Amino acid sequence: MKTSLLVAIPRPLPTLLSYLPPPERTDVVPGMRVRVPLGHGSSVGLVVAAVTGAEPEGYVLKPVRTVLDREPLLDATQLALLQWAAGYYQHPPGEVFFSALPTRLRSDRILPEPVYWQARPHPQAHEQLARAPRQLALHDWMLAQDRALEAEALRAQAGSGWRGYLQGLLDKALAVQTVAPLPDPEGPAAPTVRSNITLGTEQQACLTQCRDWCRQEPPRPILLHGVTGSGKTEVYLRLIRERLTAGRQVLVLVPEIGLTPQLIRRFRHFFPGTPLSCLHSGLNDSERLQAWQDARAGRARILIGTRSAVFLPCPELGLIVVDEEHDLSFKQQEGFRYHGRDLAIMRAHQLGIPILLGTATPALETLHNADQGRYHYTRLLQRPGASHKPVREVQDIQGQTLKAGLSGQSLEAIRATLERQEQAMVFINRRGFAPVLACRSCGWQARCPNCSSDMTYHARDGRLLCHHCLSGRVADSHCPDCGHQQLGTRGQGTERIEMMLTQHFPATQVLRIDRDTTRRRQALATHLETIHNTDSLILVGTQMLAKGHDFPRLTLVVVLDVDQALFSSEYHALERFGQLLTQVAGRAGRADRAGRVILQTSQPKHPLLLTLLQQGYTGFARQLLEARQRWHFPPFGFQALIRADAREADTALEGLQQFHDRLTAAAIPGTRLLGPAPSPLEKRAGRFRAQLLIQCQTRTQRHQCLLQLVGAEKKRQNKKDLRWSIDVDPVELS
Repeated sequence: MKTSLLVAIPRPLPTLLSYLPPPERTDVVPGMRVRVPLGHGSSVGLVVAAVTGAEPEGYVLKPVRTVLDREPLLDATQLALLQWAAGYYQHPPGEVFFSALPTRLRSDRILPEPVYWQARPHPQAHEQLARAPRQLALHDWMLAQDRALEAEALRAQAGSGWRGYLQGLLDKALAVQTVAPLPDPEGPAAPTVRSNITLGTEQQACLTQCRDWCRQEPPRPILLHGVTGSGKTEVYLRLIRERLTAGRQVLVLVPEIGLTPQLIRRFRHFFPGTPLSCLHSGLNDSERLQAWQDARAGRARILIGTRSAVFLPCPELGLIVVDEEHDLSFKQQEGFRYHGRDLAIMRAHQLGIPILLGTATPALETLHNADQGRYHYTRLLQRPGASHKPVREVQDIQGQTLKAGLSGQSLEAIRATLERQEQAMVFINRRGFAPVLACRSCGWQARCPNCSSDMTYHARDGRLLCHHCLSGRVADSHCPDCGHQQLGTRGQGTERIEMMLTQHFPATQVLRIDRDTTRRRQALATHLETIHNTDSLILVGTQMLAKGHDFPRLTLVVVLDVDQALFSSEYHALERFGQLLTQVAGRAGRADRAGRVILQTSQPKHPLLLTLLQQGYTGFARQLLEARQRWHFPPFGFQALIRADAREADTALEGLQQFHDRLTAAAIPGTRLLGPAPSPLEKRAGRFRAQLLIQCQTRTQRHQCLLQLVGAEKKRQNKKDLRWSIDVDPVELS
């Protein structure tokens, strides 16, 4: 009997590969990286398991060439989570395992020592830095911390220019670079807490309930359903304090990079001196590796990050918090299509630790799990202190003349808000100037040559941009079909509204926040600082503004294009509509100011809109759940979306038809197939797309279907040019 190693290779291979341990090493264990022979070359790999048994018949196993690590990079619990994820999402295991490693460790690079910096006192420091006030401020702050500091702490304190300021201190010998500080032999110190906020009665009752649930064995997930502005974060902070005091680490997941800076500031204020690391797409590879190492070594006690932070190695993890658990951003839409919230729930289950799901608008699946008793459920219904619940008004715009989508009543409401030295927000979930550029003579429209969609006109740059494949060009000056000079735009986006409001209110700052204005690093943080430091202004933005931000001076929200989701063919759209409308409305009327929300619609009597306004999000969500139950849609059924794309439309459809035929022949009970059919956006980036929806009564049936597909792929003829993917638990069918 021989011992062999199961190794994950970062390639789209359907299985793990078997190798013999290197003859000279007996200490190779799961979680280590190795270099192994593969084909005519070699590849880096990750040891997933060691198995004992006879060699597979007909195969001669090759030995591992090199062991790259002295100790495992991933522990047994992480390997188990990733193994489960590869099976559940039916994704190549090698890509799944390597997605949990920082980019710099996905090759054979040796794990470097982490880098820290510590200030050195000097009697002439103030004289040396007299002409460098930012270096002086950083030096004084570093001295006050009295410890070696990581990159994230320096950036949070000094901003994007921290490296330059630090280099100045290093050049003057006022700071030194060091390795990780020695761990405290007595273990992590109890966190120092700084808070001037006293919990309200409802918050305190919620905290007590959550605290009791966290102590249960085994703990169940906790859904904290609190209206916007109800103080969910204050409950999080106090639960986190208890875990930190017990010597445990805490992982906090947020959906967007834009929420990370303000949450970090909140945590640093509440837990001064507690080591904190963050992980998000705005960091470079070195910074991401540093955060990963701090988590793995236990130096970071609080970890805050976006979706991929669910993979951070935390040897002393004691609590996971998922903020805004309903948000679509937790679902990866390309490659390994995992859901960060669901993986976090599985990780907590495997570790036997509590997980808290917080939101003002629970996902329908989450609400259903709470209704079924699988999750604990607690609510915060009131805004604490003097906070006011916003007044919502439905404004019928049928037959009205609109100015860049805004009615005269809405413009008057904005004017009155500004006169009170308060802030107003105009919300539309569409960036650019206009979604359509067209000829007024022959009807020609600017279409993307690579996609089956119109190109969006961006007036500030004078360009047309496809928001799907990102191709762009200079906007046409005349119609390419008939030569007519009069081209016009239809519809409006954030840029058009910004320009109109700037002209209409010339004395007021109009601040647009969307993907176009926040591309630069720190741009969003700068905009948010402007909002907090300005009494009277107008915000124009997309869904970026709807997610978790607290704007104390904002008292008016005007929502445009309310009707769009009401008539969508995508069944998820109504859920998103209710969530987005509730979240946007919740931005108005924080602190001691009353809020007002205007919903512009041409369908003021639509039953779902009336349900949302009269019964709130919970009543609206339960009505959607009843409809989904009738149709056996999730959470009352289980779906997988099979997507295919090719240079020819027929190739994509024919490939999916072969899958359809295989599943039909398998006759798996409780299975319904919808398609194959062209995708709603049939052509994207020059490739034609089609899809096949698998609907099953149980997860087991769905898994059987997916195994059939993997088998069919191995036998399928004419694979040339066809690409396909599996999306388990899809959140959008486009």
